[in-house]
Amino acid sequence: MNVKNFYLCLSFLFLTSLALEAQTKSGQQSPPLTQASPSSVGISPERLARIDEMLKESVMDNTIPGAVALIARNGKIVFHEAYGNADANGRKLKKDAIFRIASQSKAITSTAVMMLWEEGKFRLDDPISKYIPEFKNPKVLVNFRYSDTTFTSRPANKEITIRHLLTHTSGLGYGIIDGDERMKMLYHKAGTTDLFTTEPVTIKEVALKLAELPLHHDPGEKYTYSVGLDVLGYFVEVISGMTFQDYLLKHLFIPLGMNDTNFYFPASKADRLVTIQHKVNDQWENYPNTFYDVNYPVKGAKTFFSGGAGLSSTAKDYATFLQMYLNGGELNGKRFLSRTTIASMMGNQTGDLYGGGDQHYGLAFGVLTDQGQAKAGLGSTGTFIWGGYFNTQYFADPKEKLIGVILKQTQGSTGDQTSWKFKQMVGTSIDD
Repeated sequence: MNVKNFYLCLSFLFLTSLALEAQTKSGQQSPPLTQASPSSVGISPERLARIDEMLKESVMDNTIPGAVALIARNGKIVFHEAYGNADANGRKLKKDAIFRIASQSKAITSTAVMMLWEEGKFRLDDPISKYIPEFKNPKVLVNFRYSDTTFTSRPANKEITIRHLLTHTSGLGYGIIDGDERMKMLYHKAGTTDLFTTEPVTIKEVALKLAELPLHHDPGEKYTYSVGLDVLGYFVEVISGMTFQDYLLKHLFIPLGMNDTNFYFPASKADRLVTIQHKVNDQWENYPNTFYDVNYPVKGAKTFFSGGAGLSSTAKDYATFLQMYLNGGELNGKRFLSRTTIASMMGNQTGDLYGGGDQHYGLAFGVLTDQGQAKAGLGSTGTFIWGGYFNTQYFADPKEKLIGVILKQTQGSTGDQTSWKFKQMVGTSIDD
């Protein structure tokens, strides 16, 4: 090979490597989240002190064992505090504590799907069977016999699309936490994994089991919270040729600087993981292994990359992810999504199937409507929100450029009021 051809080959390889990056360079240069004084971004220090006092009182009142809360405006962190204990043995909670964020994983999975969509890999209304053939010709549950879990079904009136999976309208269920006892029994019998595991299970194995099960209803006809985002985690693997974990690390977490977000963690970070707690005789105790192993993020096979519920993260990492959305898809000179894509993602994708008027459902979040804003305490129209199974919540208000993240790790009834109080009080801390 002559010198000219050698350098042409190098140039081709360089350009090819750039093309393989899901994120691209941006003309915008929004800096990473940094600390600033509240007054510099139009937030009242005195009103933040009210939030601080509310969270301290919640720990003192024994309604929560601990929490980490973060507030940011205009890309600046103005409040980031830890309260209470990280476990029932009295380990103090720190600001960099790692929490199981469960269903907060869904927005991250949806983001990965839409990053691949931006590369022209598929259309949202493509049937998922085009990429995972086992989902061809879905069936809908008709009759079910409780004594032996036999059932009858009928052909669905349409194929499940990628949009259906993103919007929880596919007809898939959620196994052990499903509202329909029949689906719980069918998913259990099939051996699906709905949430987390320390066993050597893969999302491909689970997706293919789901493809054999009947649906709640015809695709697109109802909103039924489901494991559709787990199926999409496997879909990302099919489209990208990478494991879902590797895709997120390469194209989202590492470029965003989300260094404490992952499905699993090494021993060096295990002591930062917050223990799930529940109340027993009005005392906080560490939650036992029941239908899942609570040690799944740091022990076991570490092979199940649940797109619907498997990630763990910190308050600052998740706020960074939300800030990228508030920036229109860019952070630190890297573009992850176009603002035009985000506009579509925030649009009403499910009509009247979700939310009862206060919210509609987009392609990754619940989104506040005019009616929701008018109720007060929920944010401006367009505020996007969600939460997680272990009592974690977040919101991001595009109009006010405001982020609130509050992370706890509890199970069962606790009397916790911090979720609504935090959101309401953050919104009223604006002073400009």
